[in-house]
Amino acid sequence: MTDQVQTIDYGYAATSAEQRNKVLRNTYWLLAMSLVPTVLGAWVGVATGITRGLSGGIGLMVFLAIAFGFMFAIEKTKNSAAGVPVLLAFTFFMGLMLSRLIAMVLGFKNGPSLVMTAFGGTAGVFFVMATLSSVIKRDLSGMGKFLFVGALAILIGGIINVFIGSTVGMLVISVMAIGVFSAFMLYDLKRIIDGGETNYISATLALYLDIFNVFQSLLALLGLTSGSSD
Repeated sequence: MTDQVQTIDYGYAATSAEQRNKVLRNTYWLLAMSLVPTVLGAWVGVATGITRGLSGGIGLMVFLAIAFGFMFAIEKTKNSAAGVPVLLAFTFFMGLMLSRLIAMVLGFKNGPSLVMTAFGGTAGVFFVMATLSSVIKRDLSGMGKFLFVGALAILIGGIINVFIGSTVGMLVISVMAIGVFSAFMLYDLKRIIDGGETNYISATLALYLDIFNVFQSLLALLGLTSGSSD
């Protein structure tokens, strides 16, 4: 009985260590798998320019409508066989949407190195947060409210900046997003480790969005500050 349900001090319904480890393993596995359609979507977008017309307010509305539609569908199917395919379709879509930024950065003379730097930086942030989540013993559940407010502020600021087109605004939003979503990685990983998230599809979606936002913001920041023209 005691090996099935254990009492922990983090305010979550306690689950066995074996179950928590299983959720974490499945999350890492699905997260790695989700990067494949993301890369494929980005490649298709760059190669075809299919998302080139999705700029400005209309493009933002289309992106938000489809993205939130996918996230709603993922939550609805997370306990069924359709959950994984829907999640992977979402990551392909996100790769497609990322292709406009990637194509812009690749237009710089040092574009490929900037993309690799952003990728390496994002991987480094994830490694640090994964390590911290495994050694920090304190309850981090209280971070959720503050991080949500931060993410909402970034979303609103990003929407406003689409219409203003401020480079300084983009820099500020990118720096904020890197900080907030790096902290979200730690928060989401700790929830899995502590048993607060027991569905690996939901856990993967949360971590994927954290990684996506850190990479996108880091790439935008590098492009704005380090991009060199031919």
